[in-house]
Amino acid sequence: MASNSNEPETFESPLSLTVRDVELFRVLTPAQMQLVESSHCQRTFKRNEIIYSEGQQPEGLYILASGKVKIYKEGVGGREQIVKLASPQEFIGYRALMSGQKHIATAMALDPCVAFFLSEELVMQLLRENNELCLFIIKSLAIELGFSRYRSVTLTQKQIRGRLAEGLIVLRDKYGYIDGNTLNANLSREDVANLCNMTTSNAIRTLSNFVSENIIAVNGRTIKILNEPMLERISRLG
Repeated sequence: MASNSNEPETFESPLSLTVRDVELFRVLTPAQMQLVESSHCQRTFKRNEIIYSEGQQPEGLYILASGKVKIYKEGVGGREQIVKLASPQEFIGYRALMSGQKHIATAMALDPCVAFFLSEELVMQLLRENNELCLFIIKSLAIELGFSRYRSVTLTQKQIRGRLAEGLIVLRDKYGYIDGNTLNANLSREDVANLCNMTTSNAIRTLSNFVSENIIAVNGRTIKILNEPMLERISRLG
């Protein structure tokens, strides 16, 4: 998917890690690591470019080397719900790959990204040969399932203020800060809404309320958290 801007986009996304730095591969034998180095490929994606689409048959496994990715499900009326955010070191698309099913969500680059790609045949070969790799992926699936169940409850039971506060905390925990209190994530208002299960107008209104209460400061897509304890309290109370 192309960017909405008509201006040409320069692709710049320096690698934050090499394939040997990937935590997933630290359980491999030297021979298996050599196989990965010789068999993997590196794929680059521009901002707003689709990595894989809902309904598509998985071809292999992606490990994010740089950039940020959102994974979203399209709902009624074409409205998106962001179900996961990914950062470097994380692998995506593995649920469909492991289950032998089609992707049930779409992955899109939030900014220029680089990903290491391993074919399905290579991944399955490594899994058959390496029990530690299987355990690593099982643990990752369990952690992701627990987070998804928690979010499914909070997104349906919390009020709008609680959902937005939780969404900002999710962004903080996932991507951290740039300079002490500026979130290292430049999401559109629509993306913020899709992360927090609300309409874009409600997201804009609630962000404005948080600004007036000196909880956050907003400048375009840049969000600064000014009162972290209050934000956490609003999220906790729902």
